[in-house]
Amino acid sequence: MTLRELTSSHLQVSRRHTIYLNSRPTIHLRLSHTPASCCIPHTSRNLRLQPAASSLSSITHTLTAMSAAKKLVVCGGSGFLGSRICKYAVARGWDVTSVSRSGEPRWDTVTSSPDTPSWSHSVSWERADMLRPATYVPLLKGADYVVHSMGILLEADYKGVVSGRDSPIAGLRKMFSSSSADRGVNPLDKKPGEDIKPSDPKLQFSYEVMNRDSAVALAKHAAEEHVGAFCYISACGGAPIMPPRYISTKREAESAIASNFPRMRGLFFRPPFMYDSSRKFTVGMAAMVGAGTIFNGLTGNYLKDFMGAAGTKPLKVDVVAGAVVEALSDDAVQGPVEVPEIEDLAAKAWRKTML
Repeated sequence: MTLRELTSSHLQVSRRHTIYLNSRPTIHLRLSHTPASCCIPHTSRNLRLQPAASSLSSITHTLTAMSAAKKLVVCGGSGFLGSRICKYAVARGWDVTSVSRSGEPRWDTVTSSPDTPSWSHSVSWERADMLRPATYVPLLKGADYVVHSMGILLEADYKGVVSGRDSPIAGLRKMFSSSSADRGVNPLDKKPGEDIKPSDPKLQFSYEVMNRDSAVALAKHAAEEHVGAFCYISACGGAPIMPPRYISTKREAESAIASNFPRMRGLFFRPPFMYDSSRKFTVGMAAMVGAGTIFNGLTGNYLKDFMGAAGTKPLKVDVVAGAVVEALSDDAVQGPVEVPEIEDLAAKAWRKTML
């Protein structure tokens, strides 16, 4: 429909379609034939707002916000951290899509209530397999930002030990082995949309595949879709009780993404242990980690390298989520984002809500 054909029509505010005047993008509008409290009749080449009930400044503010809306895709958006990243992005008026195997989360597993929060209705909860890029690539089209917020803390080997399928000695040897040979695939060698599942199904839930390869594959396809910024949720460090490959695979993912996709702004968040009252056990763990932080401080950080994440102050998960959204919106933020900067970004985001 041309502008001349709009003479008898009305325009209703939306963020899904754009009308171009003089070959320059203006506000996001949608055609409508139904009267609204605020209508924009086409009276000349220039469109003029003629508010019926709302003030001109209020309408202008709304249109400006909609025209500036960003599209965010959060892979792992149904998880503990990912769901909160979605929440803070929705609060900014962004167009948010969550990608996970489950779609919409079971809210009693990520919040303190089984009830569906009101903000979640603004999120598109999509299902996809991160090891099968063809299932999620279409969702990346038009995205401004992409977040990889998924991974595993313990491998399937651990589950085998607990269930009795593997002997404790054999299982623990696999977990704490420093060798990553034949455990993953190279997503950079794969054709567009090709699966990155390892030939051995037992290795599908290895650190190499889940923490590293899935992230590199996602970054590859995000770069192909000309996504502006890619945020990878890494970790601040390991811990004495954690297999060394847990952190080494995350560092490998950071390096691969930064070196292979330099035109895409890469952010590598390195949060410490995260907690929230909705997950009671995390509060107790946070207290233990906090005690380790105090002890590490009393020793002049002498045991910092040994203790890793266990010697770093834990953060509330909402702090990290708010910081991620703030970092994505700030073009100056790039590369590794350590704990102090995470706190600064979260504080900056909080101050904006006070304006």
